[in-house]
Amino acid sequence: MLENLLFSLTIKTFVAFSYSENNCLIMLRVGIVGLPNVGKSTLFNALIAQEAALAANYPFATIEPNVGVVAVPDERLQVLEKIYRPQRVVPAVVEFVDIAGLVKGASSGAGLGNQFLANIRETDAIVQVVRCFDDENITHVEGSVDPVRDIETIQIELALADLASIEKRFDKVSKSAKAGDKSAIESLKILEKIKPALEDGKPVRSVELTEEEKAIVKSWFLLTAKPIIYAANVDEETLSDADSSPYVQAVKAYAEAEGSEVVVICAKLEAELVGLEEKERLEFLRSLGVESSGVDKLIKSAYKTLGLISFLTAGEKEVRAWTIPAGTKAPQAAGKIHSDMERGFIRAEIIAFDDLVRAGSEKAAREQGLMRLEGKDYVMQEGDIAYFRFNV
Repeated sequence: MLENLLFSLTIKTFVAFSYSENNCLIMLRVGIVGLPNVGKSTLFNALIAQEAALAANYPFATIEPNVGVVAVPDERLQVLEKIYRPQRVVPAVVEFVDIAGLVKGASSGAGLGNQFLANIRETDAIVQVVRCFDDENITHVEGSVDPVRDIETIQIELALADLASIEKRFDKVSKSAKAGDKSAIESLKILEKIKPALEDGKPVRSVELTEEEKAIVKSWFLLTAKPIIYAANVDEETLSDADSSPYVQAVKAYAEAEGSEVVVICAKLEAELVGLEEKERLEFLRSLGVESSGVDKLIKSAYKTLGLISFLTAGEKEVRAWTIPAGTKAPQAAGKIHSDMERGFIRAEIIAFDDLVRAGSEKAAREQGLMRLEGKDYVMQEGDIAYFRFNV
């Protein structure tokens, strides 16, 4: 039977994915790390818009990782809501994990390091919060503010943990490689590439690898292979002119050298603005000379860093953003909604978001020939509004 996308379809579980309580598909996990007292828990509170994490002025205020599911800011959903007037709107989401502060020696178990490192290992990307403000009332674990030193402290501990992990793998793989195992021989070549970098305290992500090698390394769950975003946590006075801060300049220079992103944020201010309506929050930020929320920038940056895009589905029942890796073809995108759609895929009806907005309605877009029929080889684009036809 030929079917269109059924917006009333209720899907409770997908293999390899899970749903949060509000039925949002969780696809990725981002760990928030840093030294104690740099603003991690304050940032986490701002991210999830509630006081879920204990923010206190002493190390290890966070002992168990707090987890929050955060909507990816997407103004397009509000536009589609006005056009379709659906029963509900479901955004794409990122799962943030607030991991307790690391200290020197964490790789060998200091400061409950083994537990914390295990929590990081389960994430897809890392946000390292870096203190970029002076405040004599907030104790720094190292006694002074030095962003680059703090970044390197975390990086060295993660590199040491990875080094210990690959040394164990090295011994095992070497034996199999000598016996002629082709897979082991390939793994050994990769290990010989990344081991010197780790011994120098450099991350695995800094090593030049082929796409095939990256896929193998990903299966090893190495900490320093994960993409990283630096959250430069400044005070309110610095926020509107962050580039003038030597602390922020140092973080940006460090990040640029390794090809990572930096998001400037005032975690304390963002947490204080949680209770305001979105319009009021933006008005207040603009009064400070800031155009948008640092929290929103961080969420979008995490989404971008992991190479993800959103396609959209829209109708009277529901407007929803679906998360897929860039480069995903139409049948696999349909499979994110339900496996039957991928298995019985016939074609996709695609309207570009901008075309729909210009037309003013779906009916008008169809009449103007703005809806395209795409087959199995079509690569989904950011903001595609998709209707999948399938037969099972």
